Amino acid sequence: MDSPAEDWTPTFWIGQHDSRRVRVTPEALEQAHACNYDMLTSPITTPSFHTRTLTLVSNHITELDRNPGTELPVPTIPSLSPVDTPLAPGDTVTHVLAVVSPWIDLCSPDPVIYGVSRQVLDLEVAYAAFCGIGNIILPSPKLHHGKLHGEGVTQYAYAVQEALKIAQYIQLSIMLPMMDDPEQDGDEVEGSLALEARAKYMGLYNSHSQKNPMESTRDAMRDIDQNDDGASIRRKKSARFDCFGTWDAWNVIRTLCTYNARLFVALSVPSHLPPLSVRSRWHSEPLRLVCFSEKTFCLNAKGHPAFTHSYQELLTQYMRIRNAPWILLMDVGPIPEPDKPEASTAVANGWQPFSEAAGSSSSAQMPAEASQIWQRGNKESEDLGPTPHLAYLRYLQRKQPAKTLLQRFGAGYQDYLQAPLQPLTDNLESITYEVFEKDPVKYDLYYQAIAQALIDWREQGKPASGPDGRVVVAVVGAGRGPLVTKALLASESEDVPIEMWAVEKNPNAFVLLQRHNEERWSNSVNLVKSDMRSWKGPLRRTATKLPGYTGQWPPPRNEYRNPITSQNQSSIAAPTTAQTLTHGPIDILISELLGSFADNELSPECLDGILPLLNPTHGISIPASYTAYLTPIAAPKLHADILARTATDKGAHNTPYVVMLHAIDYLSTTSRPNTASSTSNSSAIPIPVPNILPVWSFSHGPMKPLPASSENTHNTRQARLNFNLRDRAVCHGLAGYFEATLYPGVELSTNPLNMDEKSPEMMSWFPIFFPLKTPIYTPDASTLTVSIFRATDNRKVWYEWTVEPWSNLLGGGVSSGAEKRKIRLGISEVGTSKDGGCMM
Repeated sequence: MDSPAEDWTPTFWIGQHDSRRVRVTPEALEQAHACNYDMLTSPITTPSFHTRTLTLVSNHITELDRNPGTELPVPTIPSLSPVDTPLAPGDTVTHVLAVVSPWIDLCSPDPVIYGVSRQVLDLEVAYAAFCGIGNIILPSPKLHHGKLHGEGVTQYAYAVQEALKIAQYIQLSIMLPMMDDPEQDGDEVEGSLALEARAKYMGLYNSHSQKNPMESTRDAMRDIDQNDDGASIRRKKSARFDCFGTWDAWNVIRTLCTYNARLFVALSVPSHLPPLSVRSRWHSEPLRLVCFSEKTFCLNAKGHPAFTHSYQELLTQYMRIRNAPWILLMDVGPIPEPDKPEASTAVANGWQPFSEAAGSSSSAQMPAEASQIWQRGNKESEDLGPTPHLAYLRYLQRKQPAKTLLQRFGAGYQDYLQAPLQPLTDNLESITYEVFEKDPVKYDLYYQAIAQALIDWREQGKPASGPDGRVVVAVVGAGRGPLVTKALLASESEDVPIEMWAVEKNPNAFVLLQRHNEERWSNSVNLVKSDMRSWKGPLRRTATKLPGYTGQWPPPRNEYRNPITSQNQSSIAAPTTAQTLTHGPIDILISELLGSFADNELSPECLDGILPLLNPTHGISIPASYTAYLTPIAAPKLHADILARTATDKGAHNTPYVVMLHAIDYLSTTSRPNTASSTSNSSAIPIPVPNILPVWSFSHGPMKPLPASSENTHNTRQARLNFNLRDRAVCHGLAGYFEATLYPGVELSTNPLNMDEKSPEMMSWFPIFFPLKTPIYTPDASTLTVSIFRATDNRKVWYEWTVEPWSNLLGGGVSSGAEKRKIRLGISEVGTSKDGGCMM
């Protein structure tokens, strides 16, 4: 890799939020940029609008109190006036994140509070869109209302859905804590409408009580606190966090909004990080903002704000996402006065363009200037200036761990869906071959396998099938010839003479093979332009050879160590005066037909046609065997992408995609820790260890020819796998991997459980993704059963898959003790790739 890739440095887009800020002036924004901030938040409405709305609600509820049996319509909020909003169209709005009033309650069970909150939301979103604001932050859904929990999430989702319709181009980010904390959820902002909700809607009113059923939540809760002996408060404080409570609410919202591409998460990081499983779950979601308050920082030995190691790992993990989130510092102190700017490194090159913020492939997260911005100021100043939290984040930006080889190779391919290749029906372009050939790991492993096979052949005294005792080696599907080169090098390094054959059906690639034979391989390779399944094997002629050398490796050399060749030599087997023609066997058959799911590019079907040519006693196939693996995953970004594709491709949800999985969450995991990269890499990030189960296997060696009437049924497979899930989740599909044994002792793998041991940094194959048309929700402590089939109709091969969630219950039985029962909760639609199956 070249040095620019080695010196990769991310760009952190950092904003500042001050809950006391009323207006963002051009001067304030200029000063923020001078202090290395990229953006500021701004309220959409003013305190006067808040006061006017609160007064309107209070008067309306008072009127209802005076007339208990009267049904009055929800009061109407008047349109905004200049005194109600600090925003106006202009240049500054492109550097501003608009914040919807945090005092509304879109989850309120009180219809008056909800109705007024809806009006405020619609007014603010519409006006912000008019001003040209690109991003709006919505307040977190309030999950706790008296004795009610989570019952208002659906109406919150409906309000968000309608807000998305108001502004067709604006992007909404919902402020969400990482996990549900009832105490934090009960901390109301000053003047919150939630405090005006009537007790009868909150589950706080007792029919035997003499209290007015119309009393407000504020009064009801005050009475409870005054009359409580402390037991309920202690129970409240000792209540366990619902680690996935806010994620559950988010899932309801984005599901009802049909995974809208303009809906994001503004994730609020708590002062104590939740379990690894929670962090991993949020990593898979569409993060637009990661928010840090002063409580998330600790003081280092010098008294400066800093992150603990766990927070640094979290930041690194989230900032490696393809479209990395922005960072928002919340209430960490004011921006210094103009005469006291921070003397540190320059601003991160300004605001991210809106088109790229929307998630285009040419993301601005890594502009060309980024590698130059942080070359200055490597020597850290003891004085972090008036914005120490910002200065520390800029320091972390410069100190981000280097990317691994695989991460650099896959830059731009993270979570990018690609349809699998059709190698039997399509002739690949040179650039496709070139991409695969950039993987040194795979070809080094193939070299090791070929070399060991030749060593064993010699040491075990096996008889060779070639002339003059040479081992017959054939590379089928030779492409541009990288495996041919590896076989020739292995022969020369181990001093085992071979007769080299290369078979390729692509007429364009065959031209290049002929050129390589003349310029690189000393015309030592016998080239055959044919489909491997119709090739009859190495051609033998019983005649005297022409003068010169044909088809021998290593080639004979003259006294100057130059290969001796003949002018009559051809890139195909050299012509002779043969009297009889025969086809001989192959000793070592080499192929690279594996796909992301091992057999999905028809390696078994291709090899069926040529394995009968193997030496029946000692023949070797490289690879010798391979096994496919599966695990269920949450992949909301991939699901949203597939939903968008269905507008033009009705079968998008039935296509198994090749994809470099990144922003995903493994649903079935073990408790032992793991890292996201090889142990030799300093950027290792802890991730949950997935349960990845074997699906089916194929083995290859000498075999008899199949009858002409064969229907390929011997290559069909089916499997039924059970995965235990600890936490509630949504399954969007299945991630597929494979392991292969090239030769005993030489293996390669894409399985995350052992890839670092068997083939670290290998990049030839990305995983495969089997999507579900409709995601399946699974509760805590459930089981997910996966059924998958490999089917064929003698013309093509395809897959079919489905998943079933089960709840695990303990039920009473006649025997002693409880009996465990499984109850099926549903079943997904059957996914089938038959229409786009791999043609034989």
